Amino acid sequence: MTTDQGLDAIVVGSGPNGLAAAVTLARAGLRVRVYERNPQIGGGAATAELTLPGFHHDVGSAVHPLALASEFFQKFGLKDRIELRVPEISYGHPLPGGRAGVAWRDIERTAADLGRDGPAWLRLLGPLVQNINAIAELTGDALLRVPRHPLTLARFGLRTLEQGGPAWNWRFTGEKAPALLTGTFAHSIGRLPSPSTAGAGLTLAAHAHAAGWPIPIGGSGAIVRALADDLLAHGGEIQTDSDITSLDELPPARVTLLDVTPRALVDLAAGALPDRYTTTLSRFRYGNAVAKVDFALSEPVPWAAKDLRRAPTLHVGGTRADQARAENEVARGRHAGSPYVLAAQPSILDDTRAPAGKHTLWAYTHVPAGSTHDQTEQITRQIERFAPGFRDTILASASQTAAQMHNHNPNHIGGDIAAGAISLTQLVRRPVLSGDPWRTPLAGVYLCSSSTSPGPGVHGMCGYRAALSALAHEYNIVEPPDLSPKEPSWP
Repeated sequence: MTTDQGLDAIVVGSGPNGLAAAVTLARAGLRVRVYERNPQIGGGAATAELTLPGFHHDVGSAVHPLALASEFFQKFGLKDRIELRVPEISYGHPLPGGRAGVAWRDIERTAADLGRDGPAWLRLLGPLVQNINAIAELTGDALLRVPRHPLTLARFGLRTLEQGGPAWNWRFTGEKAPALLTGTFAHSIGRLPSPSTAGAGLTLAAHAHAAGWPIPIGGSGAIVRALADDLLAHGGEIQTDSDITSLDELPPARVTLLDVTPRALVDLAAGALPDRYTTTLSRFRYGNAVAKVDFALSEPVPWAAKDLRRAPTLHVGGTRADQARAENEVARGRHAGSPYVLAAQPSILDDTRAPAGKHTLWAYTHVPAGSTHDQTEQITRQIERFAPGFRDTILASASQTAAQMHNHNPNHIGGDIAAGAISLTQLVRRPVLSGDPWRTPLAGVYLCSSSTSPGPGVHGMCGYRAALSALAHEYNIVEPPDLSPKEPSWP
């Protein structure tokens, strides 16, 4: 099955999607080589010492709501390869006056804490939690085909339209529930309210009450190491410090999978793509950005609301109206004066992240694409608002502007960590309207980044689906390979 040069498949990019594609191809019996431009693998899912020695920070994503729900990671047996610690609290949301909304993994407990809005919370999210497998399929790549669960699709669609439009407040009477829910909507870096942010947020909120939002012990890099170890165990190769600028630089292989954006695909192809396809890719839109700050702390964050000290993930932005105001400022191309901050304090669950008694805090806020503004002071001030004394716990910090996020990972164009704006059209047309959006017009060339369906998140599904498409079209292998943890059986 190998070529004269010994390679069957090449993958460019070693983020979770690139590695998921490589693992899938290697498990099908192909000899695979991965090229990575950086000295370390992982892309946005790496872990490194960014502040002080002994403090281990996640370079990109820190919390993984889709790690347990992803079809690829379920088949790969991720939870059997690394420790994914599921907290009692999925996420928390500080409010003025020392109050907080808390999304316990137990939806009934969450509802009880929400008082008069508790029944509304159950009616909104309960049916989604009860049908979480169908929701996972729907928000995976089922939008590309006729869904198998039309009733679940209808429920999800109606709730998305409600929470994504002017009626988003009609079922709530207090502050906690809408603020708590809006924190999940804002993950998508878009206008509030809107159907795209609501759909993504409702999915995250449902997962919070189903399997929960796990923290990988050892950092996000543990996920990457598990993928890389499996690839190497099944004959694959990884070459770091290899910046590929043209497809012509690659050795011969029957299949090439690219964990890059559509813009990068056009550049790599250097005029070889059909004009119509190139025009379609040029219309793919990229969204606004994040600016990130990592903190090394002398002690845990002193949240005024005590329950938040047990929450690995926090949405710091005040009321629903406050968060909408901040996100809509960014959507208009301005920096928010009082920004929404997504924060993670993994060291409360994982003592490998910091020296004994010390802690890490991961935080980012949303900014206009390409921003060069250091957001350390804005993030610090917003956290201090709900955690008086936070500033005094900071031993060191490391900041990345949106422009620097792009420089580290070219897939994050302008600092867009989603590798493409999240909108209703770009959930279906990602990056092209097709039942097989991973396959390009170039023979044997496939796109497998978060710019393809089903979109952003550490789930590996973009790479997995691209690899299955390549196996089917190039090798006539239509049965997905076994990905379960096991030792390779050599002849």
